[in-house]
Amino acid sequence: MRTTLALLLSTSYLFAADWPEFRGSAAQGHSDAKNLPQYWGPSQHVVWKSAVAGIGWSSPVVIGNRIFLTSALPIGGVEDPKADRSLHALALDVATGKPVWDVEIFTATAPRMHRKNSHASPTPVYEDGRLYVHFGHLGTACLDAATGKSIWATQEFAYSPVHGNGSSPVLFEDLLIFSADAETDPKVIALDKTTGKQRWAFARQSEAKKKFSFCTPLIIEVNGQKQLITPGSGVVNALNPKTGEEIWRCNYDQGYSVIPRPVYAHGMLYISTGYDKPVLLAIKADGNGDVTATHLAWTIDKAAPHTPCMAVIGDELYFVADNGILTCADAKTGQIHYSERCTGPISSSLLVADGKLYLQDEKGLGVVVKPGKTFQILAKNDLAERSLASYAVIGSDLLIRTEANLYRIKK
Repeated sequence: MRTTLALLLSTSYLFAADWPEFRGSAAQGHSDAKNLPQYWGPSQHVVWKSAVAGIGWSSPVVIGNRIFLTSALPIGGVEDPKADRSLHALALDVATGKPVWDVEIFTATAPRMHRKNSHASPTPVYEDGRLYVHFGHLGTACLDAATGKSIWATQEFAYSPVHGNGSSPVLFEDLLIFSADAETDPKVIALDKTTGKQRWAFARQSEAKKKFSFCTPLIIEVNGQKQLITPGSGVVNALNPKTGEEIWRCNYDQGYSVIPRPVYAHGMLYISTGYDKPVLLAIKADGNGDVTATHLAWTIDKAAPHTPCMAVIGDELYFVADNGILTCADAKTGQIHYSERCTGPISSSLLVADGKLYLQDEKGLGVVVKPGKTFQILAKNDLAERSLASYAVIGSDLLIRTEANLYRIKK
């Protein structure tokens, strides 16, 4: 059985159902799955509901017959926001939702935490039988995905966070890369994925007075050159992912606590500049050096997101503000087609699948929207549980993580 499981987990993207990192295999919130559910409820269209101990807002990762999550359990067993934490990674069975393995990676003294964050907010990333789990300044580890056994673990890259951690790691060739946008001396760090040793570090520089941010990088290709796109406070940098050398940068003054992962389409990157008032920027990605004055195609300063990641469908860009206002704009020009109330307060990212747009708000309301220039809600589905994690797709089903449970939803 051990050999069979290892084979099932040995190759990346082996199954159509795979969802190997935050926002899926293309990191853009898209799935090719068909026949996804449009309607569900606490006891309707539920394949299984599995309780997940502790607190964690990492999104599910799916490979073959396994689902992977992280969570932070209170040391001593009694839930208390001020309790020190045992940081765990766990694997669940796809068919039943039952635990396969659950391992402690680190223990940590509880730092001050934002009410919408957790000690286990970064989403793991999977490749070639290995699961990489990241807890920000609290540590990073590489596990055997079949057994949960540690291959390497490091807490060498500590920094002073503000409100905890949120940036998920990404893989590029032989590197594991993550943002470390701390209170001071913000950086982007690349580790050797086989050893956990540092390969390069990029010191982020900007005019922003508040340096902390939480954005997950995105790797794109422009004119045959790979770029690591990494927004931080006051600036978005495009780096050579092999070396950490800067290709270009675009400044946006005092924006901080930047969260949404960038989206790339039509030769442009779509980013949101963070607090206090987010502005959506469309930046042409073929520049060099400081492109602030030359490559900013257009901006939108109303209803831009602080937290949820955006999505592009064809020529339309979709984004939802944290207050639940959904906007559809022309991705090439920024012309707004509509901006309408869609959900309650929302933090999770948009999902595009099966010809639909899926949203999940903080109270557990799932809203299904028909893509197009006219606003049309197809369904509203309330799980009535607090939910900040983003969707994952498994076969033709949805995975939804709430505060206490993980749901598998079928059509």
